[in-house]
Amino acid sequence: MKSCSESWAEPPADEHAQLVADDRRCVWHPFTQQRGWAGEEPVIVARAEGTELIDTAGRRYIDGVSSLWCNVHGHRHPRIDAAVRDQLDRVSHSTMLGLTHPPAIRLARRLSDLAPPGLTRCFYSDSGSTATEIALKMAFQYWRQRGGEHARRTRFIALRDAYHGDTLGSVSVGGIDLFHSMYRPLLFDTLKAEPGDASDMERLLAAHPGEVAAVIMEPLVQGAAGMLVHPPGYLRAVRELCDRHGALLVCDEVATGFGRTGRMFACEHERVAPDLLCVAKGLTGGYLPLAATLATEELYDGFLGEHEDFRTFFHGHTYTGNPLACAAALATLEVFEEEHTLEHVQGKIALLGELLEEIAGMPGVAEVRRCGLMVGIQLAEYPVSRRMGHRVTLAARHRGAIVRPLGDTVILMPPLAIAESDLRRLVAITAEAIGSAATDAVGPAAEAAGGSAPLHAPA
Repeated sequence: MKSCSESWAEPPADEHAQLVADDRRCVWHPFTQQRGWAGEEPVIVARAEGTELIDTAGRRYIDGVSSLWCNVHGHRHPRIDAAVRDQLDRVSHSTMLGLTHPPAIRLARRLSDLAPPGLTRCFYSDSGSTATEIALKMAFQYWRQRGGEHARRTRFIALRDAYHGDTLGSVSVGGIDLFHSMYRPLLFDTLKAEPGDASDMERLLAAHPGEVAAVIMEPLVQGAAGMLVHPPGYLRAVRELCDRHGALLVCDEVATGFGRTGRMFACEHERVAPDLLCVAKGLTGGYLPLAATLATEELYDGFLGEHEDFRTFFHGHTYTGNPLACAAALATLEVFEEEHTLEHVQGKIALLGELLEEIAGMPGVAEVRRCGLMVGIQLAEYPVSRRMGHRVTLAARHRGAIVRPLGDTVILMPPLAIAESDLRRLVAITAEAIGSAATDAVGPAAEAAGGSAPLHAPA
């Protein structure tokens, strides 16, 4: 087998064929069984317009998962494009270790204004995983630096089937065995609460008095768990339990933030203000990697001291607060206001609920779970070897839509900017794809792919 660095024989004349060949030789795709990937014809995205992706052959696909849950206002939005170009004429990158720059300052202030009350300090990073990892380290160090009995607070409570990213700290508070069990020897132990069950959360906190540094959770809906929706009032109950037992509350809004649930942040639905808030994905409208961990002033004050006290938060990334990404984020937030995005998305949320009623009644569907524009369509039980979620994905792609499976749960999470006509088309294509996958014998593409069902989590 050739390595990527070797020279090849004369390449094929067809550019698409060459790209496919080079991809198979050189690229290792995330959350993808490469043996199966090599047996499929890939979609190579060459361009995008609005809420459509366009491949190298000019075929168009509805971006039914917002390019992994991050595109908000559509691709090539003129307002965001212009902001990035303008910043390119100024400076593309400068470290924030000992320096600062206008876009990062303005964005931090804007996020503080938008976030739930009390979240006044913004620490930048570059992905959802790093945002949650930072929150864990902040919570741990905060209690250690308070000293005395507070230093006993070293444990974390997460929810069963939680997903908070792929770095080792975020994996430690994860709860999806398929993703996380392989790395168990590398992880620290955490307590797991039953999702949606406030009494179970209370039981864990009471069983470990003075030991819990923080509870970490996705508010309202657990995305990578297959869009597992919590009952109303659960988030508020967890906030009250954390207050009663003296633990911090970390809300991971990497997936749920920036309008996905119909509010800017999911916490707003139950008027909850966490001690730490993690955001990423939609922060830049899907343009550039950027994340932020927002903290209260009380928590921030716990890190202040003289140089020799060594109370500094010793954490940072090379591209922390990248100016181009911050410029894109500022423009994304401005578009929310200028286009009244949150107001307009309410009608789409209602329409989506109506459209999904047909899918919920299909014989190949066990359950439809939804919160705002976040949808998980749980297929009926099939053998893992049939890869039903993946077969639905291929069938939808053939009909002009990009969807992704989480095992045999088909995920829909379109951009907030999607037109109602395209929303109707996306759901119709998904219904056709489910029907086709449920009735057809295993096709050649699925035969070639083989292996277990692919699972794609939000990174």
